[in-house]
Amino acid sequence: MARKRPFLDDMDSHEAKLLAQRLAFGPMMFQAARSLRTLGILEQIKKNGLEGTSEDALVEATGVPRYGVRLLLEAGLVGGLLGETEGGWVLTKMGYMVLIDRTTRTNMDFVHDVCYQPSFHLESSLLEGRPVGLEELGGNWATIYEALPELPGPVRESWLAFDHFYSDGVFDNLVPRVFAEPPARILDVGGNTGKWAITCCGYDPDVEVTIVDLPGQLRDAIRAAEAEGYAGRIHGFPCDLLAEENDLPKGYDVIWMSQFLDCFSEEEMISILKRTAEAMDETTRLYVLETFWDMQRYEAARFSVVLTSLYFAAVANGKSKMYHSERMLHCLKEAGIEVREIVRNVGISHTLLECRKARLPGDPSNEP
Repeated sequence: MARKRPFLDDMDSHEAKLLAQRLAFGPMMFQAARSLRTLGILEQIKKNGLEGTSEDALVEATGVPRYGVRLLLEAGLVGGLLGETEGGWVLTKMGYMVLIDRTTRTNMDFVHDVCYQPSFHLESSLLEGRPVGLEELGGNWATIYEALPELPGPVRESWLAFDHFYSDGVFDNLVPRVFAEPPARILDVGGNTGKWAITCCGYDPDVEVTIVDLPGQLRDAIRAAEAEGYAGRIHGFPCDLLAEENDLPKGYDVIWMSQFLDCFSEEEMISILKRTAEAMDETTRLYVLETFWDMQRYEAARFSVVLTSLYFAAVANGKSKMYHSERMLHCLKEAGIEVREIVRNVGISHTLLECRKARLPGDPSNEP
């Protein structure tokens, strides 16, 4: 008699096989779901609600050939987006999410425009330690960060929409905390498009912000600052922090890093944080805003954050990831930076670390 093989779960074998097939055909199901959305089929079905929508009506309303409508409807049925009634086709809750949920729409557009074709090179990227898939986006770049100003329109739009969706929403919530002790000067490290700097200047009429970033990104950020009327208060400091000889400027009350450190390997992160500590004095506050995968309230958020690491591997730089909080806390400690407070559940999925330069034993000037 054959011995029963032990497993960590008690899932029925038929259910396990179904889930495995969903995974095997996952890329095709993804494209079918996106086509149902972009071709207007889901929207048309939504209009009729539970009354249902016929195949004929969908062909007429969308202009999609019957062959295409039928294939997509059947894919939507087995994929869980659609159901059938006597009146025709109706949306499931999942189909409704694909159609109207902003998180799902943002993630799908990001995966389709930025990650889909590059992900074919994930295995090579993991073995070579570089973003081999980035070549699919049309240039000869080492990382996506230097590529951003040159990315094709839809790719850049979806990248920015993804980046802003997971950061901009928390800025308004965090500004009062940062300005509870009003800073005169803020150093925004990895300022990207300048959203945080602009938010700060809009909140406090006296604060000045210096953005540290690559030259291409910095040009866009300064241009955005000028458009908002903050040309005299938002400054640029072009710098590639991967070069260990490049130091951060000193003399700032607050140093801000929003979704910046996850763009680096642990070794690179420690190097950058050591130079950050050198730029701090005993009163400087360092804020680190991240989406740690172990600190998510919802399984959907945890799933999305973990899978985003595959983007970093195949597209972004081939070496960074979305971190478990313990890994980043370790890197901060190694760099001589002390975490004073951890603020969880900020916005959709963020955690804020408020830090100071580590106190030296017996140094009274570093007392809290």
